[in-house]
Amino acid sequence: MDKLNQDFLKHTFGIDESIIRLTEGVEQEIRDIIREIESVREINQYKVIAAMQEHRLSDSHFGGTTGYGYNDRGREVLDSVYASVFGAEDALVRHQIVSGTHAIAICLYGNLRPGDELLSVTGKPYDTLEEVIGIRGEGAGSLKDFGIAYRQLDLLEDGGIDTDNIRTVMGPRTKMVLIQRSRGYDWRPSIRIEVIRKAVEAVKRVNKDAIVMVDNCYGEFTEAEEPTQAGADLVAGSLIKNPGGGLVPAGGYIAGKRELVQNAAFRLTTPGLGKEAGATLGNNRLMFQGLFMAPHAVAESLRGAVFTAALMRKLGFETSPGPAEKRSDIIQAIRFNDPDNMIAFCQGIQKGSPVDSFVTPEPWDMPGYDSKVIMAAGAFIQGSSIELSADAPLKLPYIAYMQGGLVYEHVKLGVMTALKYMKERNLAGF
Repeated sequence: MDKLNQDFLKHTFGIDESIIRLTEGVEQEIRDIIREIESVREINQYKVIAAMQEHRLSDSHFGGTTGYGYNDRGREVLDSVYASVFGAEDALVRHQIVSGTHAIAICLYGNLRPGDELLSVTGKPYDTLEEVIGIRGEGAGSLKDFGIAYRQLDLLEDGGIDTDNIRTVMGPRTKMVLIQRSRGYDWRPSIRIEVIRKAVEAVKRVNKDAIVMVDNCYGEFTEAEEPTQAGADLVAGSLIKNPGGGLVPAGGYIAGKRELVQNAAFRLTTPGLGKEAGATLGNNRLMFQGLFMAPHAVAESLRGAVFTAALMRKLGFETSPGPAEKRSDIIQAIRFNDPDNMIAFCQGIQKGSPVDSFVTPEPWDMPGYDSKVIMAAGAFIQGSSIELSADAPLKLPYIAYMQGGLVYEHVKLGVMTALKYMKERNLAGF
């Protein structure tokens, strides 16, 4: 970091010399890791461009439709581009999908029927799926209400999938096997593509017709392949996470085998309409452009996560993953073992944001979660997880889950501001 940048950080943001020196040392240490991230970014960027060229993307596809949205050529090409990028037969990409949880739920309701069983082989799913499945809450039309059973196979102690025991837990009613790629709010590694491939093989050995579905949220473009290229039948995720590139204002996607995607489309709209309706209302251009920018945005986020892991470890905090560990999602977990440290870190991330930097987040009862959560997110798109944010459930062992960062410099400034906040409160040892 040159003197001009150092002086600007000191005078404009009040970052002191000790924090600047610490960050400079960390950046030198992680240079080789960053080169690996850049290599993955490059191949994913080529994949996106190739898909857009294959389907002859034109500015004529950027216009929107209204009303029923019949014959929306831009929407059709967007689906085809996503299918090619993900190595899938078909895709469904819509701004009407309100979240990643919604996209996953559409897949579940679209492809499971009363009497079927859903099996999770990555333990308990992310908090917001608990009420969809019926693990928590009563009524409201959960899978449980519709007579769809649920079982789970817990992860191994090292966080891997227990592939040896998949055959013992799959039964005649097991219609779908769910894999959650990201760590969610858990202290465990994300599931890498090579592990997903082995899990798919284990499932298919028991029942070749069982549907393997991957919750791909936070995982897109973190590796050179996607789960559908490793044998998964269906993937789903959010467009305000990785694949939206920070530009898409709302939406989600589903990709996989044609019949399964079609079933999901029937759930999103109605049987008979499926993918053939749904006005795009001028969102096509941002959806295409966001996908184009996604590999770069994800790489910037990963670069910031590696920097954060290395920096926080130097200060004595546990991080998962560590700076040199292989990654399959954009989430960086930091264990604080203390609520004050954790809250100060999140509040510091907020203070380093371009949007709402003047706001001080506090823990609150957030819908879909079983404890109070503090959420720092000065984002241009509300709730956008590909932009820098930090979420932390207010419960032991007080872990903050940081993710996103459209540009590395924002992550770096956010984390330095968080350290400044912690230092001012005498919470971190420098």
